[in-house]
Amino acid sequence: MYNRRQKRRLLIVLSAYALFFLLLFFRLTYLQLIKHNELSKLAREEHNLKVDILPQRGHIYDRNLKELAVSLKVDSLYAVPWDIEDKEYTANILSNILGIDREKLLQKLSRGKGFVWLARAVAQGRAMKIRSLKLKGIDFVKEYRRFYPNGMFCAHLLGYAGIDNAGLDGIELYYDKYLKGTAGARYLQRDAKGYALAAFERRYLPAYDGLNLLTTVDEVIQHIVERELDTAMRDSHARAGLVVVMDPNNGDILALANRPAFDPNRFWDSNERQRRNWAICDIFEPGSTFKIVTASAVLNEKAISPATKFFCENGSYFYAGHTLHDHKPHGWLTFKEVIEQSSNIGTCKIAQILGKDRLFKYIKLFGFGHKSGIDLPGEAVGIAKPPRFWSKVSITNVPMGQEVAVTAMQMALAMGAIANGGSLVRPRIAVKIIDNDGQVVYEQQPVIVRRVISQEASAAMREFLRGVVETGTGTLAKVDGYAVAGKTGTAQKLEANGTYSHTKFVASFFGFAPADKPAIVIGVVLDEPHPLYFGGTVSAPVFSRIAKDVLRYKEIPPDRSGLAAAAK
Repeated sequence: MYNRRQKRRLLIVLSAYALFFLLLFFRLTYLQLIKHNELSKLAREEHNLKVDILPQRGHIYDRNLKELAVSLKVDSLYAVPWDIEDKEYTANILSNILGIDREKLLQKLSRGKGFVWLARAVAQGRAMKIRSLKLKGIDFVKEYRRFYPNGMFCAHLLGYAGIDNAGLDGIELYYDKYLKGTAGARYLQRDAKGYALAAFERRYLPAYDGLNLLTTVDEVIQHIVERELDTAMRDSHARAGLVVVMDPNNGDILALANRPAFDPNRFWDSNERQRRNWAICDIFEPGSTFKIVTASAVLNEKAISPATKFFCENGSYFYAGHTLHDHKPHGWLTFKEVIEQSSNIGTCKIAQILGKDRLFKYIKLFGFGHKSGIDLPGEAVGIAKPPRFWSKVSITNVPMGQEVAVTAMQMALAMGAIANGGSLVRPRIAVKIIDNDGQVVYEQQPVIVRRVISQEASAAMREFLRGVVETGTGTLAKVDGYAVAGKTGTAQKLEANGTYSHTKFVASFFGFAPADKPAIVIGVVLDEPHPLYFGGTVSAPVFSRIAKDVLRYKEIPPDRSGLAAAAK
């Protein structure tokens, strides 16, 4: 028999056991039910390993299969923080080799994670040094990095891809869904020391490489354009400049360049102004190049004949309370001569015969006030106000390229419509998307948007614009052995107070060659050239040099009319 003291001891012991098992029950319940998901996740992260298999981004080629953008394998450095015992030592070593702030590295190494990036695309020499140290918890993985073999060449067309292989601008962004491919993964188990057990692969998802892009760009023509644009920027002291070269018959963009420019291999070292594709993203008042719209409309409507004469007021014309000036005084000029000599007064008198409604109709037909549909991101619409918003003097301003704003691409397309017989085409950059076996996945066909003017009106305009180069304001655009056509433009820029500047101009020349059978349209725009600023003086010679080399490269033989003009 137990005495009272023994019974008390037995009760205490049993109570202690009961309390212990009760606490154990509650603890197990807490772990198994309440913390189940969290602990299961930790276990999976500890014992399961996901290895990403990155796809190769598709290559971008010019029209002759010259590489413009490729992807190369590089070493990227990562850490497994919980495997690193001496984090400060590791941070010090890596900081010295990589040139990365020690505190930032230490912060990353102190995270309670199983994986953190330390540096992407590490240079080969630095990677070799780090490998030789055999630091615990530090390792490399092979990644693909976008590389542009020609540096700044064709930068605004190509755009650039970021460190994660995603397109961020230009063709890289517009066609990213085709170029980037699909990432894969391997799901492995690892032992207590963190080593992967290849024999215990749980799942494998293959990566699919990106598709390749064949563009309309011609590397040789692009080189000619960039060389001449650099020369023009140096000679004209312009703030910015651009050149567009297009096939007017199918809308192929053969070359496009902007200055200032940037290196897409190091796009992070550039600013927004350097990366901006001025040719499609920025708008400007076109000035006298816009007179091609007025002249084309009049010819298509048969409102007057090319021989109809207009008195150009000897350079000063008072209309609706404002005085309109020509860059030099003219008396009587025919309609054709008005365009050749770029008379503002003559043009506004012609526009008054046409009327604002018919003029606006052709502004829209030529594509102004609408996106061109080019396969590049960020295209601007421009400004083309309907006649109900015009003032009394708009009928004198709009026909000569004021109160409207255009992109260089829109202007090139309008000139292309005159060159090709009267049809507005859609510009294109991509021709084909092809896989690594050479099979065509997608092909972009040329698109004729609409007919703008008749064949007859187009032929008459080509004669007008040929006269601009032979005897008018664009004589410096001549090319030996070829008849060429085009239009000069010198537009005053707007000051901050809304008035037109007398010191800041946009000088341009848009033209085509050969004049009788156009194969190329070239647009040259220079922003704030000085001290010379007329389009016929600073932009036309750039057109001439580019046209000369491009025509020879394309093996287009000199024409008889061009040889006859050269002989004169």
